[in-house]
Amino acid sequence: MPSINEIKAEIRRKIWRAMDEKGVSRPPKPIEERIPNFVGAEEACEKVSRLPEFLRASVIKINPDSPQTHARYLALSMGKIVIMPTPRLREGFLLLNPQRIPRDRLREASTIRGSFTWGLRVGLRNIPKVDLVIVGSVAVNLKGARVGKGGGYADLEYGILRELSAVDENTPVITTVHDIQILDQEIPMEDHDLPVDMIVTPSRILRIERVYKKPKGVYWDKLDSRAFREIPVLKELKDLVESR
Repeated sequence: MPSINEIKAEIRRKIWRAMDEKGVSRPPKPIEERIPNFVGAEEACEKVSRLPEFLRASVIKINPDSPQTHARYLALSMGKIVIMPTPRLREGFLLLNPQRIPRDRLREASTIRGSFTWGLRVGLRNIPKVDLVIVGSVAVNLKGARVGKGGGYADLEYGILRELSAVDENTPVITTVHDIQILDQEIPMEDHDLPVDMIVTPSRILRIERVYKKPKGVYWDKLDSRAFREIPVLKELKDLVESR
């Protein structure tokens, strides 16, 4: 019987292959090992920007992947603070404050490269309360189960914010995907896996009656010494938690 990791790996391969075969994948390529960019990504982000959860939010955590670039731009252009994890969390989190970015540089600031120019590295103690979380996905289903690219970074980012009380069970989590990425099948979920409350595609908005709880924090027993070497922010968090 295949393991949970093997099942998820097969789901990823299935989605990446289908997106390429159907012609809905977009650069950067190859899309394997990535949160895949897709045709209509900007339209999906536009739909998100009109949701009441987005309009109410002052601080939004948005992943650094390509299909969510427009969501970062829209958030900044609407005067919202964006908390963006650096790729693979290697340099922790960046805070993008539109009040400190020239208006004509907001689109640049919403890119990965530009975020390092216009964003500020923010220590864990200084991360503000987050009103909304936007994540990328490789696949999702209508129970809110989600598969990422395989590194577990979105789960870990959420867990870190939960440890800091910057998010809680009621903080909405939205993913933007192409319709082809929505699966009509079970996706195995573990305690540290982050489910979503809403799925937004270029053509529709799906509010989920979620059956899974969100991670209660960082599941330290799931991390090895390599994680601490590659993600220094984990040591910062562990010291902070142990000092309480």
